[in-house]
Amino acid sequence: MDHKQIVQIAVNALDDIKGENIVVIDTHSTSSLFGAIVICTGNSNRQVSALANNVAADFKDNNISIIGMEGNRGGEWVLVDGGEVVVHIMLPHVRQYYDLETLWNGQANKD
Repeated sequence: MDHKQIVQIAVNALDDIKGENIVVIDTHSTSSLFGAIVICTGNSNRQVSALANNVAADFKDNNISIIGMEGNRGGEWVLVDGGEVVVHIMLPHVRQYYDLETLWNGQANKD
């Protein structure tokens, strides 16, 4: 499965739980570690955790290996590492503070 298919699975999983401001950054030209980053905002710690759990469940259902999942206990910023695609789910203030879109300086495509 290529990174575009994995991105679509992640975006659909986030959309199912009403994740907001979903952004996909293609990183093939800037990183050899993974092909894309998906960034999403959740409005509460509970929603951030639910979004991450839904992404992880959909990855597993589609036989996408999860390398790791970090931050689920606190629920402010959860990272789901699907190998070829890394998903970041954050509370609004955390997302604004770290501003991954600018950090990666990629072509951000809002879905």
